[in-house]
Amino acid sequence: MNAPTSGLDLVERNIILNHSGKKKGVWKLAIKSYRSTLGQIPNLHIPSERTMCTLTMDDNVFVLLDDPVAPTRADVLAAAPPGQEAAYLQGPTHFRTTFLTLRPPGALEQLLAQLKARWVSVRQSSSNVLQRGQSSGQQLMIDGHQYAIGNDWLVRVGNVCLAGGGIKGMVLEAEYLPLPVLHSPGADGTSELLSNLLTSILPNVKDAKTVAVTISDSQWDDVLWEREQGERVDNTTGETTKMASESPEDIYVYGDEDIPEKQPKDWIGIDRDRRSAYLIMGALRSEGIL
Repeated sequence: MNAPTSGLDLVERNIILNHSGKKKGVWKLAIKSYRSTLGQIPNLHIPSERTMCTLTMDDNVFVLLDDPVAPTRADVLAAAPPGQEAAYLQGPTHFRTTFLTLRPPGALEQLLAQLKARWVSVRQSSSNVLQRGQSSGQQLMIDGHQYAIGNDWLVRVGNVCLAGGGIKGMVLEAEYLPLPVLHSPGADGTSELLSNLLTSILPNVKDAKTVAVTISDSQWDDVLWEREQGERVDNTTGETTKMASESPEDIYVYGDEDIPEKQPKDWIGIDRDRRSAYLIMGALRSEGIL
């Protein structure tokens, strides 16, 4: 949301006085953006350059690569005839978006410099071109605090600070601790429980613009999909199904079909941080800040 300079204090006062919240610590994120320079290669013509955004959270760096020329995984699946989805997914060398997790912070910049990769930093205050091997510094910062509301809620609130020191807005994030996965009945993945909490926390500011960002489970599956993992799943599905069908009367396995398996993308630990980073970068990009 676009918030006044005192917005962070207003939210903190609201959380502490009206929700009996307690400050738990600081919340700091560093965000950078890059674009490719493949179009500068002689005799190479590309319709559009690629973009790359990085978000540093603690000791992890989350990298979102976007190639507007490449197809999305959903587009490939839609074009595949029934039963040939797995084969069609092996066609493209890559999909439009690639989401990576790297560590330690600073390793990506060193790698780009060592490889002399054709990536330049954007939104710099002094120059539009990044010299090879030169650090671009932090382009955006989210600076704020974390709060606990009872034993069930964690709320993170931070100002979006530009490189020049100006404040562009505010980011609020809520986490419901009792459930590692909060399934939403809506098709867009919006949770009424989370929306109501965030609405009660936001200060009543005249002409304020609020944007809610969420992602459905199917969209998040596309983000996390890996070619090698998909191949392993496709190769084992048939065998697993056959083994189950050979003994339908086995009392030791009967009735366990509806028990959900533990998913590696539950809203805990590093997977929580990955999903949080992806949503924050998406919100900043949608608002033209990143």
